[in-house]
Amino acid sequence: MQRYQACQLCPRHCGADRTAGQTGFCGEAAVCRIASSGAHFGEEPCFTGTHGSGTVFFSGCSSQCFFCQNHQISLGHQGRAVEAEQFYALAHQLIHSGVHNLNFVSPDHFWPHIEQLCRRLRAEGETLPFLFNSSGYQSPDLVPRYAEWMDIFLPDFKFAEPDLAQACMRDRRYPAITLEALRRMVAAKGFLEPWDPEGGALAQRGVLVRHLVLPGYVENSLAVLRLLREEFGPLLPLSVMSQFRPVELCLERQEIDRTVTPVEYERICNLVEELGFRNVFLQPQFGDADFLPDFTRDDPFAGNRKHRR
Repeated sequence: MQRYQACQLCPRHCGADRTAGQTGFCGEAAVCRIASSGAHFGEEPCFTGTHGSGTVFFSGCSSQCFFCQNHQISLGHQGRAVEAEQFYALAHQLIHSGVHNLNFVSPDHFWPHIEQLCRRLRAEGETLPFLFNSSGYQSPDLVPRYAEWMDIFLPDFKFAEPDLAQACMRDRRYPAITLEALRRMVAAKGFLEPWDPEGGALAQRGVLVRHLVLPGYVENSLAVLRLLREEFGPLLPLSVMSQFRPVELCLERQEIDRTVTPVEYERICNLVEELGFRNVFLQPQFGDADFLPDFTRDDPFAGNRKHRR
């Protein structure tokens, strides 16, 4: 837990003494706080399978994007404090419910707690894949440490344009930091395997990169695709998402305050094809509104209830 002192757990390097009750840039102190946990069916089929991905959503976030779909927990900090034994019991409950993996969502600012949990579970012989589900905005030097315990990396690559990163999450370094972190993730784990877009063979190891298309910023998305193709080649697994829906802060700021249009998404899909990407999830139906979360509910995702019927 000493790593919460003069905190350096994310690229902000804010230096807060979270053990003394100070909150870091992420908005959290050293007490692990969880907003929601359960079998989730809103991930890609290779993670959800038939029984769901065992997601743990943490309060707070080091990115702080104003348009975040999980803004109630990333910006609003909804969640409950959990001690180490409670965290362990929660993980065991998920595992015994039959989920296909443990999926830690926005995990970097609570990494010491997660590492402790994973070490304990592996020592007990647990073989379920552990998944690091993140914004991509990770300190590259910490990626090898994550890779000791994580089997799968599921990072976003949000911005290729530094000015857009600055406007959305107040760090124009995002593209450079995320690219280097992604290099190290791929070096540690390779590309996602097995690759089965239907979800029959569930993912066990490797990297899949997500990109959320932002309405009005098609050029950013095109630049992300070109950057990833140049750096990693056509076999890099991608999930190119069109599901964006504006949250309250988008409407207040009158920025990114609409959904993606079919024409915008078509331009991006055309470039995916032109660049020769072979392992890609696309979202032509613009997502399922039942997977826009409401973290005031016990299960934030109405879509999960449909899958459990």
